[in-house]
Amino acid sequence: MGWYVSGTVIVSLFIVAAFAIFFPRFFVRALFRPMLAVVYRKRIVGLENLPRQGGYLIVSNHVSWIDGIVILWMMPRNVRFVVDGTNFGSGFAKWLAAAFDTILMVSNPKSIARALKSAREALSDGDVVGIFPEGTITRTGQLQAFKPGMSKILKGNDAPVVPVYLDGMWGSIFSFSGGKFFFKWPDKFRRRLTLYIGKPFPNETPIELVRSQVHQLNARAQVDHRNEFPILAGSVIRSWRHRGRKLQIADSMGTELGGREALTRALALRRVLRREVFAKDEINVGIFLPPSAGAVIANVALALDRRVSANLNYTVSAAVVNHCIDEIGIKHVLTSERFLSKVGIEINSNVVTLESVRDKITSVDKGVAFLQANLVPAFILRFILGLHRIKSDDLLTVIFTSGSTGMPKGVMLSQANISHNVDAIKKAIRLNDHDVVLGVLPFFHSFGYSVTLWATQVLGPCGVYHFNPLDARQVGKLAEKYGATVILGTPTFIRGYIRRIPPEQFSKLDTCIVGAEKMPADLFQAFEDRFGVRPVEGYGTTELSPLVSVNVPPSRSPAKFQPDRIEGSVGRPLPGVCAKVVSQESGDEMCAGQDGMLLISGPNVMAGYANQKDLTEKAIQSGWYSTGDIANIDDQGFIHITGRLSRFSKIGGEMVPHIKVEEEISKSIGSANSGGDDEGEIMACVTAVPDSKKGERLIVLHRPMDKDIEQILSDLKDAGLPNLFIPARDAFYEVDEIPLLGTGKLDLKGAKDLATKLTS
Repeated sequence: MGWYVSGTVIVSLFIVAAFAIFFPRFFVRALFRPMLAVVYRKRIVGLENLPRQGGYLIVSNHVSWIDGIVILWMMPRNVRFVVDGTNFGSGFAKWLAAAFDTILMVSNPKSIARALKSAREALSDGDVVGIFPEGTITRTGQLQAFKPGMSKILKGNDAPVVPVYLDGMWGSIFSFSGGKFFFKWPDKFRRRLTLYIGKPFPNETPIELVRSQVHQLNARAQVDHRNEFPILAGSVIRSWRHRGRKLQIADSMGTELGGREALTRALALRRVLRREVFAKDEINVGIFLPPSAGAVIANVALALDRRVSANLNYTVSAAVVNHCIDEIGIKHVLTSERFLSKVGIEINSNVVTLESVRDKITSVDKGVAFLQANLVPAFILRFILGLHRIKSDDLLTVIFTSGSTGMPKGVMLSQANISHNVDAIKKAIRLNDHDVVLGVLPFFHSFGYSVTLWATQVLGPCGVYHFNPLDARQVGKLAEKYGATVILGTPTFIRGYIRRIPPEQFSKLDTCIVGAEKMPADLFQAFEDRFGVRPVEGYGTTELSPLVSVNVPPSRSPAKFQPDRIEGSVGRPLPGVCAKVVSQESGDEMCAGQDGMLLISGPNVMAGYANQKDLTEKAIQSGWYSTGDIANIDDQGFIHITGRLSRFSKIGGEMVPHIKVEEEISKSIGSANSGGDDEGEIMACVTAVPDSKKGERLIVLHRPMDKDIEQILSDLKDAGLPNLFIPARDAFYEVDEIPLLGTGKLDLKGAKDLATKLTS
């Protein structure tokens, strides 16, 4: 009997060996398919897009070491990948590569030429060839620039290009998430992998447009999987509990809260508001508070109670505030007596002051909140609070636009909108427990709400808040006292810090991110010279939750050999966000470096404008939000904003950019559009008024200047501006101050109204 068993084993091994030698592809597939099926769940979207016959080139993103194996597992036909041969040096690796007719190359001209020739011949023979055109595994989770090898492979044949995107590998041990490969715990077990297959494109399609198609599949994947983004109310419970007694929130009024104390207060506030203030069916609640510990607690308490917060702008008129309240049916507004008396705005709604609410918190409220914050298991607490009922598309907040061009619109942002932005900030900026974020942006500003409120409170840093971003002296004191490492602001605010803050107060600072308006070139160097930190630019809009793109700060970059910052750009789109530039006339996508209208898609696109369906449909078409910004995307994938559609005038049939004229005027007066002794003062702005002959004419509003207007006009001519771009001598009007919004941005409507008044 023993000889029979031994013989059976020998025969079985012989058969297995024969299969491995003579049918390696079938053998390897039979070996790896069940292994992969145990570890991963697969899904394929767009399988019908694959050509039924003939050769074609698969172009994929590259996130992990095993992307090729996973794609082979999912594809119906064998894919002959062109890969770096240095990764297949062992005998087993060479056998594995040979099993799938992999095309190996090393970094020398002859090997590369042979590999390209083999790939071209394979396409001509009707094989499927695959490449990872980024040339290396992404270190940031963002799609990198595509190398030119794709064009060389396609040369001389008519094989189509099929874009694919493999979603789900970022976070695995084979990806660079967390700053390293392999030696880490994966963030998910039996993760779901989805292969998105796009429609084939002609092989003469420019590389950057093929890259755009892969990027669009990425955005689609993130939208499809938006329910996987965590509910922020649950995330803040976990974060604040983890923080324990360590400082979590501080503000300029002297409040200091540890993580668990902050959670206790938020839970107690939730209890008393439910009992004493809100009706059960009341959803939208206004918050009229500056950035402070109280504002953080109020926003979190509303999120824990599954209500929608609307942080109201306290720098506008009472008429605008009450318009916003009426627009979304706010019945109660949370504020403080001290702050309300200071701003002097009469609110046409039920005002609930935090001081009055504090008096109604009972000992029972405090005891229950303490137990919930410290002893009840987190998953049970989430169930008690009903957080398991929250869906990804449920609203988290309504943020009103700045109103720079008219009455503010209510932008409805969902749980997934804000949660995606928080997740993207985690990947791009890598905030951690050791960071201290200086929160000077108001929460009615979408950047302040998403980043300095939610991202800061969820991702681990301590948040330090101050109500006036122009109060440079107090900002400096807070930075020094708490050791601020991260600050976010606008160029207007940054210029004031350079003037007023001693370098030692920013000694711990290592990251400065600016947005909301174009960063003047001189500010990068001026800030670095004073504080030793070079700022980076980001870009976003309220309708996009808000962050779209950012240059990764040098101190935060995990990529040594992959560019993730180009000064003068606003960065690459964040993971999951896709940008494209289209012609304003035809709607066709533009090639690299060509200006057009900037469109954005992804899970950060708003749910819509409150009660304004027509405006929503105009702004969002087929999932793409039209930003109104004129931009181009370079061949590395970085976005360059070149103008704002609303900041162009059509004069004599030609589009004249206000920003370009402003920049040249700023250079002429030697202040890069800012100057004087006051913090953040803008010296000049360009707007336009109607003109009977040419449609519009430029108007320059300016503060008192030392330079003669005739000399400024001469400088504009010397700068090479076309005559149409140069304002007339009588178009310059001196004003006491340039109209600004509370965020420091130019008030476009206010400037236009002032120009109209001055010229009438």
